[in-house]
Amino acid sequence: MGLGDLLTALPAARGLKRAFPQHRILLAASAALSDLASLSGAFDDVVDTQPHEPLAAWLQGADIAVDMHGRGPRSHRVLLDARPHRLMAFRSEAVPESAGQPPWEQDEHEVRRWCRLLAGNGISCDPQDLDLPVPPVAVPATLRGAVVIHGGAKDPARRWPPERFAEVAVALRDRGERIVISGGADEATVAFEIAAEAGLDKDCVVAGRTTLLELAATVAAAACVICGDTGVAHLATAYRKPSVVLCGPISPSLWGPPPQRPWNRALWKGRSGDPHGHEVDAGLLQIRPDDVLSALEEARAALQRNEAALSEAQPAHV
Repeated sequence: MGLGDLLTALPAARGLKRAFPQHRILLAASAALSDLASLSGAFDDVVDTQPHEPLAAWLQGADIAVDMHGRGPRSHRVLLDARPHRLMAFRSEAVPESAGQPPWEQDEHEVRRWCRLLAGNGISCDPQDLDLPVPPVAVPATLRGAVVIHGGAKDPARRWPPERFAEVAVALRDRGERIVISGGADEATVAFEIAAEAGLDKDCVVAGRTTLLELAATVAAAACVICGDTGVAHLATAYRKPSVVLCGPISPSLWGPPPQRPWNRALWKGRSGDPHGHEVDAGLLQIRPDDVLSALEEARAALQRNEAALSEAQPAHV
């Protein structure tokens, strides 16, 4: 489970916590997600676990095991081997114990997928329950109100070329915007490449220098976010920041920002492909820097309209 997996699973996890307030809700995932999982309020602890590896012995006999890893059967078997009293998982023909569970639907948004799994087990979830509290982390003044550009992504197929991010950064800088370039430790090279191409000072690069909680705090303090189809896009959604998400091989209808938040804009040219490909997706290459700049203006305007509408809806104080 990565950052995006965690954030898209939050509405379902929060529904589970509401349904079983007397239980401890444990997340079996990488320990790197611990701080953010705790911040969300959906989990009581994270048990450091690698995909498809056996669960810790002390987890044997849990009251409920929920498979939010995928459709099975391997992940189903990992949970069943821990002998839970009850399994919640999508139906798999290879796992008889999953009979009667909801069927897997291929073309379904990830947030709604996990909410539907729990709904099929009698647990109500709100797919819009995506917000996160702001982390109790100090953010330098130089990062507050900046445009966060995140050029990395796990797979090459989802990485928009650095020179195009740089072109966007130059245009925004020339308009008086401050730029921050984020990324994980393995994305620092790309971040510095964007900065160099744009003629930006190296101090604007925070890639490789922030914890996950600090990255979340940086997004929460930002003016807006520009990124590929990766975990930072979901942080922008969680903090209601105007954002432009560059979608390549995967349609935003599966992983993109919720349409109910029009200040989170997804750009996609309608071409699907291999999200794990070793070359940048052809559809992603059809997105131009001007497309991003125009979408960002639209996203900011949408947030202003929403804030104005909320302000008008507030009762007058006399």
